[in-house]
Amino acid sequence: MDPVNSGSGAAGVRDIIAMRQQIIDQSQVLQQLKNPGVEAGEGTSAVAEGGFAENLKTALDKVNDMQANAQSLTEAYEKGEVTDIAKVMLARQEAGLAFEATLQVRNKLLSAYQDIMRMGV
Repeated sequence: MDPVNSGSGAAGVRDIIAMRQQIIDQSQVLQQLKNPGVEAGEGTSAVAEGGFAENLKTALDKVNDMQANAQSLTEAYEKGEVTDIAKVMLARQEAGLAFEATLQVRNKLLSAYQDIMRMGV
């Protein structure tokens, strides 16, 4: 069983990885603008299908859903409605990883914004 492609959290992780790739691609485009002598790499794209903002919102909604699911499973376990602790812990770990990845994306976005603000016009 492939842990990256199994379970409901895998789609959220794939979306976060896709967002990360978009940020990397956009960073490369910004570097090329900053250093015009650098050749453009194959596959770099400034805007992905659906737009960055839409992809970001979708990924954030999925992270929120994962956290809500983990919370509801935790509450159900505390009430005795769910007896599978592994399922509860897995949901909590997935939500935690998704949140950490979201924080990393936020940090990269803030860093990119600060770099842009420091650029001379």
